[in-house]
Amino acid sequence: MKRRRILAYVTRERNGRKELLVFDHRDHPEAGTQVPAGRLDEGETLKQGLLRELHEETGLDRVRVVRELTVLGDWARESDYENHAFEVLVENDEAPDTWEHVVHGNGDDAGLVFAFRWVAIEPGLDLWDGGDPTYTQLA
Repeated sequence: MKRRRILAYVTRERNGRKELLVFDHRDHPEAGTQVPAGRLDEGETLKQGLLRELHEETGLDRVRVVRELTVLGDWARESDYENHAFEVLVENDEAPDTWEHVVHGNGDDAGLVFAFRWVAIEPGLDLWDGGDPTYTQLA
């Protein structure tokens, strides 16, 4: 049985348009632009894992899970994980326009620095080196 992993497509409304939260690894830019994601711990529900990963990777806590998305792209079929994607809305302008966050928790990414920013949701967004069209469901 494959271990479960969540992908968080965090959105906000700004100036009449929907934006997506993305990050780059400050010290490993070759990793490409990504959205928060992580593996679930033993016994965690999808929502519990989603909220924990968001806290660990972004520092965000005041969010609302909007819906589960269909994971799109060839990469999903070849993944070592059972992937689950969610649209998550940041509430009350909690997040600044850009920030850096040191990942905490017990995962492989603990101690890494993620540089976050908001981008417009538009065709051609280069997530995971262009291999992830899941975001297209957000427009």
